[in-house]
Amino acid sequence: MAVSNPQVQEEFDKYELKLSKAFDHLKSEFLSIRAGRANPQVLNRITVDYYGTPTQLNQMATITVPEARMLVISLYDTSMLKAVVKAINESDIGINPTDDGKTIRLVFPQLTEERRKDLIKQIKKIAEETKVVLRNERRDTMDALKKLKKDNAITEDDIAAYEKDVQKMLDKHIEAVDRLLKDKETEILEI
Repeated sequence: MAVSNPQVQEEFDKYELKLSKAFDHLKSEFLSIRAGRANPQVLNRITVDYYGTPTQLNQMATITVPEARMLVISLYDTSMLKAVVKAINESDIGINPTDDGKTIRLVFPQLTEERRKDLIKQIKKIAEETKVVLRNERRDTMDALKKLKKDNAITEDDIAAYEKDVQKMLDKHIEAVDRLLKDKETEILEI
């Protein structure tokens, strides 16, 4: 959106950036929720104590998906095998790793109906939290624009026009959140 007033343009740019960050965060949250099929992103939050330094698992290993419901983790340093198995067991992904001394296998079980319902509740809650964040960003942007009006940088008519633009941007992102939620629900319900 091109605006003649640089202060207003700066507010719109900040608003768009914050909306995009919130949406990107939602996408990464959804990727980390396992939906019955193997997805390497479920391991993104797992950190291992690698010689005194907390290190993400995906930086210590190659993670492959040889089958629809299996992940294979090949460590660069096999001496860390036990520490990685322990970290996976302590995580909240709910999968027990098996190792053969060189690699670690994670077999994703079929989701039960009850687990699917729990996951759907969880993703709906995350999506709703994201919408709240988006609405808060709208409020903050409108407050900033009202401050510009108070400082006589823009007029009352400008505020009304900008408010519509701010709302359009919010609506676009909320629609994207709803689409992403619907897609994730479909993925979870797939058998």
